[in-house]
Amino acid sequence: KEKTEGWELLFNGKDISQWRNFKRQNVNKKWQIVDNSMSMTAGGGGNLISKKQYENFDFKLECKISEKGNSGIFILVDEKGKRVYSHAPEIQVLDNERHPDKRLPTHRSGSLYDMIVAPVASQKIAGEWNTVRILLNKSHLQVWQNNVQTVDIVIGSEKWNKLLAKSKFKNWEGFAENSKGHLGLQDHGDVVSYKNLKIREIN
Repeated sequence: KEKTEGWELLFNGKDISQWRNFKRQNVNKKWQIVDNSMSMTAGGGGNLISKKQYENFDFKLECKISEKGNSGIFILVDEKGKRVYSHAPEIQVLDNERHPDKRLPTHRSGSLYDMIVAPVASQKIAGEWNTVRILLNKSHLQVWQNNVQTVDIVIGSEKWNKLLAKSKFKNWEGFAENSKGHLGLQDHGDVVSYKNLKIREIN
């Protein structure tokens, strides 16, 4: 049924063939398949990006962060900058109880990193699986974590620009200016797992 609706798997539980490391053609061995999930088993696995680029899409996945852990999901990634996040907005994945980033509300799980705070009702404790949905259609970005909406904004709008001006990205040339790009999964040095990654492109 999902296939007829246009959904395609970005991970089949068996191999990581639709992903590669940022600015590499392979996947670091620290990214492994554990219990049908794509898991970074130790720091140093490197940031992953999808081999394919996407413009308008509906992206669903599940993620689980380790205790004291930090990771993130990127959209509109390019490889022109030094880092995977140079131009890419991030949806935060975090242990809100133990990681020091918890002191900033915009850095907690489900938030649009350093820009929009996710509601507490969307958040679970570390070690539990979270469902995440990222819908991007003609610059309209919507995000849900555990079926609670955390983000609803148009990239490049007046509201966006005001939030951007208050964020760490205010002087980052090219930030969030791509109309299409890779998806990304962050290596922040902590164990993290992703599964049931699927995407539907919107025409």
